[in-house]
Amino acid sequence: MKNIFEFKTLAEFLEYFKDEETCREHFASIRFANGEYCPHCGHTEVYTFSNGKRYRCAKCKQDFTIKTGTVFGESKVSLKKWFIAIYLLSNTSKGISSVQLAKHVGVTQKTGWFMDHRIRKAMTQNKGQLFGRIEADETFIGGLSKNMHKDKREAAIKGTGGTGKAAIFGMKSRDGEVRAKVVPSVGMADLHKEIKENVAEGSTIYTDQWVAYRGLTQYKRGIVNHSARQYVVGDCHTNGIESFWALFKRGYHGVYHHMSKKHLQRYVEEYTYRFNRRKSEMQEVFSGLVQSITESTRLPYKELIK
Repeated sequence: MKNIFEFKTLAEFLEYFKDEETCREHFASIRFANGEYCPHCGHTEVYTFSNGKRYRCAKCKQDFTIKTGTVFGESKVSLKKWFIAIYLLSNTSKGISSVQLAKHVGVTQKTGWFMDHRIRKAMTQNKGQLFGRIEADETFIGGLSKNMHKDKREAAIKGTGGTGKAAIFGMKSRDGEVRAKVVPSVGMADLHKEIKENVAEGSTIYTDQWVAYRGLTQYKRGIVNHSARQYVVGDCHTNGIESFWALFKRGYHGVYHHMSKKHLQRYVEEYTYRFNRRKSEMQEVFSGLVQSITESTRLPYKELIK
C-alpha cells in the first residue's frame, strides 16, 4: 500500500483512501497520536467497541466516535467524503463552490455548503507576530465596485461609498506569510490595532499614503504614493499583498460570486491558509488540515444560518 506521504495526485489520493476503514484509521492515528482520550471529560482510559467504530469512557461512561468533539461533529457524511472535500478545498488555488464540491463528493448542495464552512473553520491562521519587512494594505468586498483606494476610502469609513461593502485588512511578510482579517473600518484605530497585534515592534512596514497608517512610531515606515502612480521606490512596495488581494478577488468573482459579511472571515481564512502553504506538497497541506480539524470544535448548522 502506498504511504500517505507519497501521494501527489488526486488519483493517488483516492487510491490510498479507498474505503471508509482506511479513512477512519488515518483520522484516529492523527487524533489519538498521543493516546486515546475522552472528548467529553478528557479521561485517558477508554474502551473500544467490537466494531472499532465507537468508544466508551471508563470515567464518565459516555459513548463517542472518532468524530465527536471535532469540526465533523456527529455528521452522518462518511469520512471518505469528508476527506475528498478537504482535499478539494485545500488544494484548489481559487477555491471550490459548494455546488461543485457537492457534485464531486456526492452530496446535496446544502450538505456541500455545510461541509465547506466546517472545513474553513479549521483553516485558522497562524498565531504569533510577523517580524521583518511587512507589506500592509486594505481592500473592500461586496457591491459592484472594484477595489477602492484614495478618495473612496474616506467615503467607506463614513458609510457612503462603502455602503454594503466589507473592509478587509491584510499584512504580508516578505518571507511569504499573509495575515488577513475583516475589520469594522479602515480607520486609524482599527488598522493600528491589527498591526500591533500581528507585527513585532521594530519591523519595517510598507504601505501606501493612506492617512490611517500615520503614527506607527514603533515601526520603520516605507511609503509609496499610489495616487501619483508611484508603485515601487527601491525596496518599498505593496505588490505582494496586492497580489494576494487579486487572487482572493478572482475567487470571489469567478468561483463564489458572493460572500456574505457573516461568513466572510471564514473565506478569508480559506485563502490565507492555501496561500501560506502554496509551496508545500499536496499531502502536507491535506494532512495539516486534518490535524487542525481534530483540534477544532464543531460548527452547528443552526449557528451557520441564524
